[in-house]
Amino acid sequence: MKWVYIAAGIALFIKMLLIPNPALNLLDTSIVELVVRDSGVPNAVSGIIFRNRLYDTIFEVVVFTISILGAYFLLANEKPSTKIYQFTDQPSIVLARLGATIAALVSIELAIRGHLSPGGGFAAGVAGGTAIGLVAITSSSEWMQALYKRWHFATWEKISILIFIGLAVITLSGLELPHGELGALVSGGVIPILNILVAAKVALGSWAVILLFIRYRGLL
Repeated sequence: MKWVYIAAGIALFIKMLLIPNPALNLLDTSIVELVVRDSGVPNAVSGIIFRNRLYDTIFEVVVFTISILGAYFLLANEKPSTKIYQFTDQPSIVLARLGATIAALVSIELAIRGHLSPGGGFAAGVAGGTAIGLVAITSSSEWMQALYKRWHFATWEKISILIFIGLAVITLSGLELPHGELGALVSGGVIPILNILVAAKVALGSWAVILLFIRYRGLL
C-alpha cells in the first residue's frame, strides 16, 4: 500500500513541475485587482479577510472568544489581588489618558474606513483595547468593572459575535449587499459592517481580559 502513496506523490510532483496551471494563463489583471473588483473595496486585505477567506475569519473570531473563556476558566480558582498598584503621578496619568484618546480615535477611524485604507476590524479592535488598557492603568479597577457591567458590554460582545456569524453565513450562502461606488465610505457590501463588528468584539473582549488579569494578577 505504501508504494501506491509513493507513486501518487511522485506523479503529483511531476504534474506540478511539467504541467502549467491553465488558470494563470487566462488572467489579464493582477490578483490584487481581481480581489478589489470582486469585493468592491480598495483595501484588498479586507476583501480577502471578509470575502475570499471568510471561513478563516469566522474561526479566528471564534478562537478569540474561546481564549477569553479560557482565561475566565483558568483564573476562576485564584484569589483576587489584595492590592493593585497603579500610576499615581500626574504626568503619567495625563500621558496615558492622552494616549488612550488618540488610540480610541484611531480605533474608530480604522473600523469605519478599514475597507478603504490600511486597517480593518482586527487592527481597530487592538487600538480600542490599547485605549482601554491605558485607561485601566490610571483609573480605579472598581470603576472600570462597574462601567463594564452598567453598560452590559459583556452582552454587547456576545451580540456582536452572533451578528458577525449570521452575516458571514448569509454572505457565504451567496447573498451579498450591493457593492456601491468603489472608494466611497458606504461601499463594499457587508464588509464595512463586518469590520465594525470585529472591532467591537476585539475591543470589548480585550476589556474583559484586562479587568480579569487586573483583578487576579494585579496591574504592575
